[in-house]
Amino acid sequence: MKHPIYALDFDGVICDSAVETAITGWKAATHVWPDMANTVPDESHIEQFRALRPSLETGYEAIILMRLLQQGESVENIKANITTFIKQLGADSTLLKQLFGETRDQWIQHARDEWIIMNPLFEGVAERLQKLSGQTWYIVTTKQERFVEQILQSNQVELPVDIYGLDRKMGKQAVLQELLEKHGAHTIRLIEDRLPTLLGVLENTQLSAVDMQLVDWGYNTEQDRADARTKGIKVIGLSEFLLN
Repeated sequence: MKHPIYALDFDGVICDSAVETAITGWKAATHVWPDMANTVPDESHIEQFRALRPSLETGYEAIILMRLLQQGESVENIKANITTFIKQLGADSTLLKQLFGETRDQWIQHARDEWIIMNPLFEGVAERLQKLSGQTWYIVTTKQERFVEQILQSNQVELPVDIYGLDRKMGKQAVLQELLEKHGAHTIRLIEDRLPTLLGVLENTQLSAVDMQLVDWGYNTEQDRADARTKGIKVIGLSEFLLN
């Protein structure tokens, strides 16, 4: 029996990056809104961001979420109006993506060890990935590839065949289509923590051969997991992933 070829999301599947993403978002926001200059987030801001993390699709949106929290918006109001807020405050998404990446680069340049500590892998995941050494597997993420590489290398994980990150400007569905074309005889198993991503794949008839799993340890909600099961998407726990 052929092993499935894993296409793994990164944040929320491999790496618990919520705290680092919040802090990077705040740091970047200080360059956008002058009244935030020389400020730092407090613990309540970080915890509120973690509650909002399932609503975030791409890292740069953390700039907007941290700005809203700094302005006193409630978690509930942000969740209810997140699309509107992102359109209003993130009109120049290209600029914000660049700023977010540059802010991370500066943090790494000045305090790399601190940055790595802020990006821990979920328990047991490093060992699981080390066992994939020699196999074909991929990371499919909206994170910039250089950051994924640094985190994996710091955890002694051999890099996958390819990291499909933000740099490639490919949506995840396009990546999956490419992987299917490359590995037609194998099952492509997408392991994700965002239900909207999986639902988009489910609706794409060209991707019907992709095996999908939603992780219950990532950035999603109980409602997301219930909805996934209703749609026939398998929900897995960390122990199951580590043993497969």
